[in-house]
Amino acid sequence: MAKKKAAKQNAPKKKEEASSHLPEDILAKLQATKKELLKEEQQREEEREAQRVFERQQREKNLSFEELLERHGDKGNKY
Repeated sequence: MAKKKAAKQNAPKKKEEASSHLPEDILAKLQATKKELLKEEQQREEEREAQRVFERQQREKNLSFEELLERHGDKGNKY
């Protein structure tokens, strides 16, 4: 049993050592690519959110007075 536990504990160290064997220039390129992909994903998410807001505003523009009154009731401002 003790041998199996020791083998399991040594396994994660081997993975760390394997990743550190990459040349520094390749590792730097991979990290730069990862940062770029994260920025692109964040930008796409912001664009999707802006599109949702725009579409919601367009739907509200097209609501009739009756639909607006049902939705908001007397909660609106006086002016």
